[in-house]
Amino acid sequence: MRELESQLKAPFDSQDIEWRVQNSGTSNGSHWAMVLAYVTNRAIMDRLDEVFGIEGWSNEYIYPADGGVLCGITVHAGSTGELSITKWDGADKTNIEPTKGGLSNSMKRCAVQWGIGRYLYRLEANFVTMTEAKPSNMKGWGIHYDKDLRKRLYWQHPTLPDFACPSSTD
Repeated sequence: MRELESQLKAPFDSQDIEWRVQNSGTSNGSHWAMVLAYVTNRAIMDRLDEVFGIEGWSNEYIYPADGGVLCGITVHAGSTGELSITKWDGADKTNIEPTKGGLSNSMKRCAVQWGIGRYLYRLEANFVTMTEAKPSNMKGWGIHYDKDLRKRLYWQHPTLPDFACPSSTD
């Protein structure tokens, strides 16, 4: 079981990590943001495939009356899959692509119940400065649309600490 736990909890490659703006503002003419890291839903599915095989897990969604989305991830363990364990978590639907966003966010939250990406919660919010100038190559950059300024702002993704990188031996 410890081997399974280690596989599930292993850090992700940086290309599987995305960043979102938690809050932002402008101070003395400079744009800034606090950003948080999260693992992509596709990376979660790949991790479950790697650990349990494509037939060794499944997910299910329930739509409670309050309008949110609950996701249950079931893993089928044992040599013949005779042991099934399900863990649940939920999320609200999102403002952009409400159905897809709700499904994706509830699965990401549920994956944390299995230890997948949980280490990212140990990261502090990162302070970044933003620029109005679009980089020539967007690799490693994020975009934030500031509704008040009615402008797109660009910021460079922070560097993950060693413990959050696959080569680390936390």
